[in-house]
Amino acid sequence: MTINEKQDEIIDEFDLFDDPLDKTQYIIDLGKKLPPMPEKYLTDDNRIMGCQSKVWLGAEKQGDTVHFYADAEPTAQISKGLISLLIRVLSDEKAEDIAKADIYFIDKVGMGNLVTSRRAGGLAAMLAQMKAYGQIYAANPA
Repeated sequence: MTINEKQDEIIDEFDLFDDPLDKTQYIIDLGKKLPPMPEKYLTDDNRIMGCQSKVWLGAEKQGDTVHFYADAEPTAQISKGLISLLIRVLSDEKAEDIAKADIYFIDKVGMGNLVTSRRAGGLAAMLAQMKAYGQIYAANPA
């Protein structure tokens, strides 16, 4: 699936819910399914600054794609769900595609109505860090 196809799939999933509380619960449930992050990435260097909660993001080049790992402190269930959505869209894609991706699903699902402004800022910081990894790996393909 392409980045846009993954985003369209997420939009379709969120369209199944009418109640904002159901959408929020879905985000929390997605975070619970996020695979554990390898311990080597749980460092201050990998912490996303700008998040209300402690969230970590690691990346590694795997062939011609970038694979992302993430985790959040146990009380940050919504943040963990948000990063899981971004990972679903951007992980295992080519670095240059990550760097240039137009991430539109956030607006289309009405994320601004689901999360606080501080969480929205954290979400923006998560996305910015993922795109930065894309730029770094695209500039250094080896």
